[in-house]
Amino acid sequence: MPIRQMKESSEQHLVIKTQLQNSMNPVQKAPKTAQNGKGPPSPSPPKEPHNTKPHNQTSPPSKSRGRRRNRGGRKSDQGDVFMRPSSRHCTVVHKPVSANRAGALVASTANGTVENGGNLCEPEMRFPTSSKSLSFAPRPGYGQVGAKCIVKANHFFAELPDKDLNQYDVTITPEVSSRTVNRAIMAELVRLYKESDLGTRLPAYDGRKSLYTAGELPFAWKEFKIKLVDQEDGINGPKREREYKVVIKFVARANMHHLGQFLAGKRADAPQEALQILDIVLRELSSKRYCPVGRSFFSPDIRTPQRLGDGLESWCGFYQSIRPTQMGLSLNIDMASAAFIEPLPVIEFVAQLLSKDVLLRPLSDSDRVKIKKALRGVKVEVTHRGNVRRKYRVSGLTSQPTRELVFPVDDNSNMKSVVEYFQEMYGFTIQHTHLPCLQVGNQKKANYLPMEACKIVEGQRYTKRLNERQITALLKVTCQRPRDRENDILQTVQQNAYDQDPYAKEFGIKISEKLASVEARILPAPWLKYHETGKEKDCLPQVGQWNMMNKKMINGMTVSRWACINFSRSVQESVARGFCNELAQMCQVSGMEYNPEPVIPIYNARPEQVEKALKHVFHSAMNKTKGKELELLLAILPDNNGSLYGDLKRICETDLGLISQCCLTKHVFKISKQYLANVSLKINVKMGGRNTVLLDAISCRIPLVSDIPTIIFGADVTHPENGEDSSPSIAAVVASQDWPEVTKYAGLVCAQAHRQELIQDLYKTWHDPVRGLVSGGMIRDLLVSFRKATGQKPLRIIFYRDGVSEGQFYQVLLYELDAIRKACASLEPNYQPPVTFIVVQKRHHTRLFANNHRDRSSMDKSGNILPGTVVDSKICHPTEFDFYLCSHAGIQGTSRPAHYHVLWDENNFTPDGIQSLTNNLCYTYARCTRSVSVVPPAYYAHLAAFRARFYMEPEMQENGSTGGGAGHGAKGTRAAGESGVRPLPALKENVKRVMFYC
Repeated sequence: MPIRQMKESSEQHLVIKTQLQNSMNPVQKAPKTAQNGKGPPSPSPPKEPHNTKPHNQTSPPSKSRGRRRNRGGRKSDQGDVFMRPSSRHCTVVHKPVSANRAGALVASTANGTVENGGNLCEPEMRFPTSSKSLSFAPRPGYGQVGAKCIVKANHFFAELPDKDLNQYDVTITPEVSSRTVNRAIMAELVRLYKESDLGTRLPAYDGRKSLYTAGELPFAWKEFKIKLVDQEDGINGPKREREYKVVIKFVARANMHHLGQFLAGKRADAPQEALQILDIVLRELSSKRYCPVGRSFFSPDIRTPQRLGDGLESWCGFYQSIRPTQMGLSLNIDMASAAFIEPLPVIEFVAQLLSKDVLLRPLSDSDRVKIKKALRGVKVEVTHRGNVRRKYRVSGLTSQPTRELVFPVDDNSNMKSVVEYFQEMYGFTIQHTHLPCLQVGNQKKANYLPMEACKIVEGQRYTKRLNERQITALLKVTCQRPRDRENDILQTVQQNAYDQDPYAKEFGIKISEKLASVEARILPAPWLKYHETGKEKDCLPQVGQWNMMNKKMINGMTVSRWACINFSRSVQESVARGFCNELAQMCQVSGMEYNPEPVIPIYNARPEQVEKALKHVFHSAMNKTKGKELELLLAILPDNNGSLYGDLKRICETDLGLISQCCLTKHVFKISKQYLANVSLKINVKMGGRNTVLLDAISCRIPLVSDIPTIIFGADVTHPENGEDSSPSIAAVVASQDWPEVTKYAGLVCAQAHRQELIQDLYKTWHDPVRGLVSGGMIRDLLVSFRKATGQKPLRIIFYRDGVSEGQFYQVLLYELDAIRKACASLEPNYQPPVTFIVVQKRHHTRLFANNHRDRSSMDKSGNILPGTVVDSKICHPTEFDFYLCSHAGIQGTSRPAHYHVLWDENNFTPDGIQSLTNNLCYTYARCTRSVSVVPPAYYAHLAAFRARFYMEPEMQENGSTGGGAGHGAKGTRAAGESGVRPLPALKENVKRVMFYC
């Protein structure tokens, strides 16, 4: 939309300063957090005594609620009610609010439309028109809390080159789409012209458009002609030589001085070009030796491939990336594994895929579909021509068997069978003529290749979805103890021999062979509060874990009306009844009031009749209770239940408004106390209760959380799997609904454009025929929900954002911070609570190891570093506010610390403040009695987004899969690039308010 039109839009231009408004409530000073000792820290008495019995009602007094109702519905949900002051939980010591570090944001009008109940909806999709003042939060110092120790990190110091690095543009004609072919062309060019035209320079090439050299080439522009033998020529002709024109043109010189200043912390902006050149240089030799996939390299020679089943195998490899850190340039090396297609004869691959002997019987239609999907796009080489191993890419599968296939051999439409052709042309007798042929080439001129004459080319990464057996097999390969992983990383560095790498030598890059030693601290575990009636009223976790023995949930909920559906044929009614009784007892022991008798007898149903069964139980129970709805539905599922789980959740949460708890058959038979205790925790939070809270939270001692009403958000976007090119991405946002406890969360989900990382529904406006311009969106709804639940307006926002890569930091912060601002401003003029925006990353390759693997006191049982280990120096960003936190105890494999990057901080957190808060929150995850690896709001957002994909499943299914191709999927979603996507079905109101995704 042109700027001129934007100014004429019905929504006003909104300029928001990030400085706090004078009208904002004063902030109280929080008492210091107690350190760990022999007993729990004694809470300072608050002004209002805290409930010792379960306090399920956190909403304001009934008088206030009555006044709100009398104001009228339409205006109230635009913000009047939201901003009325009410009673506070904690005592307040007044102090002025400090000014913020950040500058101003200018918010612009919306663009784009999607359908929403017949109204024209305008989601806020444009970035602020001015962002010059937007820069990431600088590091305010280093943390001091916790026991100091040394850990090792898989970062290897890289010495900066002292040479000028030059970039050249490469144009290859005719244009080539394959990086492999591009590399072959440039390798031939370097072989022919290195000593002459290239002035003995050994350039590094990115496989696309850029060439890099250490020092200048003898020319600024030059054209070369390169001949290359085509290995993948057509089926009939001899190998052809292809000629390419290559033009190399000087573009720029990399600023190594800028890079040096950035690494020294004297400049805040990273010189991406210089870093990219160094990365490409160090990847050049490995790209020739191994199979490159993204930033990783794989080879069957690194370790013997392991079979995963269905024609797949795992290859071991390593990840490599150059990173700017406080210690200077660092080369991050980690071990990696990936699924590859096994280089088998095609017939053998098909036999594995179908799990049957394909030589004896004809294929069914479903077999044919399965083979076609598995082999489409896969490269094969022919085996019937001796040493001639031509390669082709499979485009399809013939619908007829080989014996029925004929094709024209001349312009007179004379036909010849495939069997005759291969016999006459190559002397090759096709044995298995009942099998179809592979089609190679395009659909207009497809060539036929008999399956038995083809073998799959080695080194092809498998990018589609793995089944459960394959995932289990791959995890066995990748799951390494820390000591073994560390040794493999060191061995990889030695094998790569960077000191002998001709490209590293050419560019003057030197790599250390030692793991970086890093100073770390182990943050203390927080004290947890349980109910006063339990034998243990509080608890100090040991090595990241504890249990529910002698403890009762701090807010145990009541379950009076429940029912059970049994979808498992192998579970007899008596077994199901016994399991339900045991679960009821465990819920009671844990502190819930749980009716031991279901509303109606346990109902047996077949999985294929899930909708009919759920509605029958729902209505039968309602008839029995004279109109009162079920509070909980237990469902016993077969261990392998296909789409049953997703269908059940979709129907319960978007159609019936039922909270459900699913249990697998294997657990029903085993009835383990640990399992029942975990299920009872999940049931309690789904019903709106709390299992435990931080002792410091209820005694108002969490800095920058306890002083004023604070809301903590978690947000995540999950994208469809590779190969699904039209199904939408799912965004989820959760927000705390209690204060000062910050333990209960409500969640909202929405579908958005395919692979769109920015959360589009954080804030939106649309035109209502009666109300005019109406504001909405997930942030606004959750702020209003917090106000209704606590009687407080949030005066501080902490926003944990999951799933953002480094390249998207700026874009996501700019757009989503703006949406938060607008959501707040739509509730009341000048309402702008300070925001801290933190990106949470798990998909990184930094691993931390104990300094001494023989020192058991420095590790947990699995040999990993201790929970609470935090690192904010040396391997972290040179100037920005980030840290690594391993908040959990390892179970198996090597623990992956979470990386937290504070992009925006108007609350002026100290390093200790944000690190301790994040670590302590990891002990409040509702589904288990362990600290978790990612801060719970981010974890919950991920669970909610994952759950929401089930809501669209029936629209996406085709032949039992969730591919976004032809059939129902095309109706369910608009293709990427179109103006909108089909919205998810709405969650029922009673589901939205609780942690349904648990």
